[in-house]
Amino acid sequence: MEKEIITLGGGCFWCVEAFFTELKGVEHVVSGYMGGRIKNPTYKEVCSGLTGHAEVIQITFNPQEISCAQLLTVFFTVHDPTTLNRQGYDVGTQYRSVVFYENEAQKQTAEDLIAALDREKIWDAPIVTEVSPVEVFYKAEAYHQNYFADNPSQQYCAVVIAPKVVKFRKAYSALLKK
Repeated sequence: MEKEIITLGGGCFWCVEAFFTELKGVEHVVSGYMGGRIKNPTYKEVCSGLTGHAEVIQITFNPQEISCAQLLTVFFTVHDPTTLNRQGYDVGTQYRSVVFYENEAQKQTAEDLIAALDREKIWDAPIVTEVSPVEVFYKAEAYHQNYFADNPSQQYCAVVIAPKVVKFRKAYSALLKK
């Protein structure tokens, strides 16, 4: 079976990227922008909230090693999918929760999982994650790639991301690369 790609936005791409790079079956994780109105946006433009782009990660994975459903399950547990255009202190449409699907199977998987999680009432509010067809992906500037791994002592990484990664590793130890 061939590799698949799915693109996810769950707030700051530095945070989301940190989780998915550690999963077995995930071959590449690239931070970037998707879902906006201008070509080749910069980080500064996206941060303004005026371009319509979301900060996203594009994941290339081997579905024989990790399924789309497993990736999406991780995705829905490493960010708050119930807050519209917000993750923690990050506020704006660029931080929205979004699944950009590549095919109908990914779309159906995302919609089914959202419905199941809402039925289970895991959160106090309904999931507001957008499920949309893939659009043009713009790779973020080089310094955004592997940000957490390359900058572990940077204050945001040490205070915000690192504690989340510790919890993630405990919760998903069976899915981690060795």
